[in-house]
Amino acid sequence: MGPLNAPAEMYPAPAPLTHKDIRQVFYGLMLGGFLSAVNQTIVASALPTIGRDLGDFQNLSWVIIAYLLSSTVVAPLYGKLSDIHGRRAMMLVALALFVGGSCAAAVAPNMAMLIAARTVQGLGGGGIVPMVQTTVADMVTPRERGNYQAYMGIAWIAAGVVGPALGGAIADRWHWSAIFWLNVPLGIATAALVNRSMKRLPRHDRSHQLDPVGAALMIAASVALLLALTSGGTRVPWTSPAMLALISAAIVVSVIFAWWLRRAEEPFLPLDVLRNPVMRVGTMATSCALGVMTGFMVYMPLYYQAVHGLSATRAGLALIPVIVLTTPGSMLSGRAMMYLRHYKISPYVGMSLATAAVAAFASWPAMPLPWAIFATGVIGFGVGSVFPVATVSIQNAVERHTVGIATGAMNFFRALVSALVVAVMGAILLAGIGLAPERGGVGIDLALTPANPAGIAVAESFRFVFVAALVVSVLALLAVVLLEERTLHGPAAAPDERRPRSPEAVPAE
Repeated sequence: MGPLNAPAEMYPAPAPLTHKDIRQVFYGLMLGGFLSAVNQTIVASALPTIGRDLGDFQNLSWVIIAYLLSSTVVAPLYGKLSDIHGRRAMMLVALALFVGGSCAAAVAPNMAMLIAARTVQGLGGGGIVPMVQTTVADMVTPRERGNYQAYMGIAWIAAGVVGPALGGAIADRWHWSAIFWLNVPLGIATAALVNRSMKRLPRHDRSHQLDPVGAALMIAASVALLLALTSGGTRVPWTSPAMLALISAAIVVSVIFAWWLRRAEEPFLPLDVLRNPVMRVGTMATSCALGVMTGFMVYMPLYYQAVHGLSATRAGLALIPVIVLTTPGSMLSGRAMMYLRHYKISPYVGMSLATAAVAAFASWPAMPLPWAIFATGVIGFGVGSVFPVATVSIQNAVERHTVGIATGAMNFFRALVSALVVAVMGAILLAGIGLAPERGGVGIDLALTPANPAGIAVAESFRFVFVAALVVSVLALLAVVLLEERTLHGPAAAPDERRPRSPEAVPAE
């Protein structure tokens, strides 16, 4: 490999990627996406067994929170580093950290070591998703990307359906450490696939500086805010000194970070990216849409148990439609982006249907169980239609050499907004019925009184939770309406067509 920022003429002209080349890369990306997604669902089912085996239930939720914190704050960092060093290098770094953290978690002798291992695992897992999205942007034209982004949803569906059941089965029949050992062969297989296939990806090298001060400030502000959002109202009262200190620290450090962005020669989050209207509105659309979906996935199991009297297992099964139907919505949007000039028609319709379904919950929280399951499926379908359009629109609107940081920043803000929505919905539920599920999927059994066998009073408390979700859903729909529908570069190519490479592209390392 030549100098990092060498001009393109120093390298031999790369051959264009064929459909076979793209398919080989994409298989590795799908496996990486599945690995990241299944890790977020498989662990939750085994938490009670882990707590019992390690003799520590008090800190059990930190097994989830540690991963959430570390994976969220590093997403923009991976984006920036991949713009400097290439996608393949950073994908391999992410997989190495993920596998190493999984090994450490599997042999952890106590809860403190397990939480530390999960933090390392999150440092790797937080880079996999933005690297997958950015690599797709390197492989195909913007008009084709939506279709590939939608197909990635297959990996997320498989993880959402298989993960909880597999985690519970492993915890019941074997030792819980097998959950983490399972990541090792999958991670190594993914690394082998992407190491070989991603070598031929184009590079768009340009002189960059990392800005460690800006990165440190952003991470510090994010950690403080996420700690407040994940702990406030459940483990620590919102008005406690510790919580007020966290919120104050998040605000102060955020102000310093904003000041530094204007002062740094090359800020960690480039100002031209943040000022881009498509970046701002697209991030708002995908963040609010994901916030609605995350809120429903966290609180609907408790709703099904409290209002409709389902068992924990059946409540989990009733949640499948909101997970499964996300992919058809994404695929519809992806196909629309390939063939329609006005490609926003899909998220227009999808997010309108999702908003109507959330409004139905807000106006009729005690609706019959079949209607509730149907409505959550509509929400999943509608939310799914937003993701590929927002992601591809952002990548299409920024400079080629900033696609990585733009994609990482989008994932970062999505995670923050989702945590904020979950925190708000949890605070409302806590005020209404005095109970809320622990963050990270640890449920709380809500006993129905004989005087309230149908959960009607509880349903009325859930009404305000759904109203909060409706506000966020309307914001997502408004952002879709305001999102500028710029022309997508590149035609829809035939399957055997050889994709042209941009003139500035150089071979990967």
